[in-house]
Amino acid sequence: MADKPTFEENLKSLDEIVTNLEKGDVPLEKALDEFKRGVVLSKDLQDTLQDAEKTLTKMMAEDGQEVPFETAQDSDKDPDTNE
Repeated sequence: MADKPTFEENLKSLDEIVTNLEKGDVPLEKALDEFKRGVVLSKDLQDTLQDAEKTLTKMMAEDGQEVPFETAQDSDKDPDTNE
């Protein structure tokens, strides 16, 4: 079973697809297939980035529980109104 491509490998593949489609010399059927593949890659990359963001915006409490990470800007807000 093949390993899942890394984020960087997927990004490189998406970049290659975009470059090939921008050239405009790809047959229509292949262009449509590549476009569909690019959409899937784009969604996968976006999901990976969102997961990374969620991970980076949490920190561990002393008891080992994950808690939201507050930035200095967030701590200035009223927790009841978020303003």
